[in-house]
Amino acid sequence: MISTTHFHPMLVHFPIALVVFGFVTEVAALYFKKEIYLSRMGFILLIIGTLSAIAAWLTGTLFTSEMEGAAGAIKETHELFAIITLGTLLLTSVLRIILQTKKNVNANLKWFALALYGFAAISVSITGFYGGTLVYNYMMAL
Repeated sequence: MISTTHFHPMLVHFPIALVVFGFVTEVAALYFKKEIYLSRMGFILLIIGTLSAIAAWLTGTLFTSEMEGAAGAIKETHELFAIITLGTLLLTSVLRIILQTKKNVNANLKWFALALYGFAAISVSITGFYGGTLVYNYMMAL
């Protein structure tokens, strides 16, 4: 039977996969400039990844228990990177929406958005690493 404690582990894989793959898609769009769908796909993956990160963060905040000792310290680091990831994804999503709606934009703004996207991909990976450490090293079900 599924309990609320299962929601977070069920959802956390989506932002990791969507954000990392979305960033890779955006980088591929730089090399394959004629394939305009790649950048569009990266944008869509960013938006869906951001929404899934919100869901993962909410379920982690609402439905996971407190931990003590070394596991508690790792969980605090996991939570810190989750907040950094979520903030970066929200900022990147807003910036990309603005870039999608405006015709003439500064090229530096596009590069900044790509750099933020890359930072979010790294941050979500670090968040996942610490979550996995809790599960595999401390047998904690987040």
